[in-house]
Amino acid sequence: MGDPKGFMTTPREEWPRRPVEERVRDWNEVYVPGALLPIINKQADRCMDCGIPFCHEACPLGNLIPEWNDLVSRDDWRAASDRLHATNNFPEFTGRLCPAPCEAGCVLTINQPAVTIKNVECAIADRAWEEGFAPPRPPERLSGRTVAVIGSGPTGLAAAQQLTRAGHTVAVYEKDDRLGGLMRYGIPAFKMEKHHLERRLEQMRAEGTKFRTSTVIGRDIGAAELRARYDAVVIATGATAWRELPVPGRGLAGIHQAMEYLPLANRVCEGDLEVSPLSAVGKHVVIVGGGDTGADCLGTAVRERAASVTQLDIYAQPGAERDEDAEPWPTYPKIYRLSAAHEEAGALRTAPAADADARLFAASTLRFTGDADGHVRSLHLVEVDAQRRPVPGTGRVLPVDLVLLALGFSGPDRADGLIDQLELALEPRGTIARDAGFATNVPGVFAAGDAARGQSLIVWAIAEGRAVAAAVDRHLTGSSQLPAPIGPYDRPMRV
Repeated sequence: MGDPKGFMTTPREEWPRRPVEERVRDWNEVYVPGALLPIINKQADRCMDCGIPFCHEACPLGNLIPEWNDLVSRDDWRAASDRLHATNNFPEFTGRLCPAPCEAGCVLTINQPAVTIKNVECAIADRAWEEGFAPPRPPERLSGRTVAVIGSGPTGLAAAQQLTRAGHTVAVYEKDDRLGGLMRYGIPAFKMEKHHLERRLEQMRAEGTKFRTSTVIGRDIGAAELRARYDAVVIATGATAWRELPVPGRGLAGIHQAMEYLPLANRVCEGDLEVSPLSAVGKHVVIVGGGDTGADCLGTAVRERAASVTQLDIYAQPGAERDEDAEPWPTYPKIYRLSAAHEEAGALRTAPAADADARLFAASTLRFTGDADGHVRSLHLVEVDAQRRPVPGTGRVLPVDLVLLALGFSGPDRADGLIDQLELALEPRGTIARDAGFATNVPGVFAAGDAARGQSLIVWAIAEGRAVAAAVDRHLTGSSQLPAPIGPYDRPMRV
């Protein structure tokens, strides 16, 4: 550790965000450009050299956090980059998008704010690109074995990069016209600008990974044909079957799934559209769902200049401090968090029903009503108790022109025919069944990420991509030198 007393003398300081009134006028990342590096050495100094690094255990990737904190505090960025990339293929993604369960496990969190692990990670990743510390790493020799990866989200990309570097010939198939999965069309640009994704894809192309876009396996290419063409197949299609809200009035016009809304806004940023067909401009918007996807919809609606935005969360508002009885350290606590999008809610005239951050907690949707043309105009809700039972006398009505459902995902979408054509076994909840080695019931076919694990975090997605790559490499060659950070059931999902 660079400063043995750093955690006692240096307060936590996070990457500052741009002023709200400035950032809601564009789609650039919310952080102040260039403001992270000047503070990050001192923040890395706050790492305690605690002996048992619970942050390391809390990270599904097993990131070597104390090691690269120490290297950053000593200004050794090349070595820090090496240690970071030893466990994480895409730290520039996780440094922006991961909710940082590692920080919840930081020993300093027992009585102080955690080390800014996520910010340190992002700084190392960005510095690595600036200084050329992350060159392509093509294999020295090819194995003669071929692998198809279905899906180009973080799981598919991590698996493809690991397998390519092991010497296998890898082709990634993506159903959309651009690569990246939800990182491309689900995550708004204000959370992660897409040049970070493009830069990593160019590295992978230089290493030898092949990409095939606008190709739906099960429709454009039969699943049996693909399986016959390759020595192994990795299914990393994600959990894209969205959950529904079966209440009266759901069929009214103006009610859409979040993943119908967000991709269109991203396509505007990509230059495909001038204006989104579902633009929130001038509309009263209600978002049903209190998670990150709902917050992404909130930030997007603010930038589209909605008249008002309200986000409904069925859970009660959490407290500001960890509940030590229910969620003891180092588990990930459910506490009140103010995301960048919630900060921005004040830039609009929010609906009278909403708090300053546009959220209504302990709120359950009862029904929708519309006008004579069949368009939604009102959302009827009620407050609920801890068991989600309606509280008598708390009914309310919100005016609404656009409803966005952000209720999460239940498993992989079966509409393309891939699962049925391969006759894959499924778990009761609808995810793809697999054994401890990521193998499905179909020989040579493996499943990883949200398609098999269920909806989860980007850090879990990358960890599963790395682990399934090691399993496939072992299947093809009899052994593997690739690191395998996890098995699919090694640890409980905490977040």
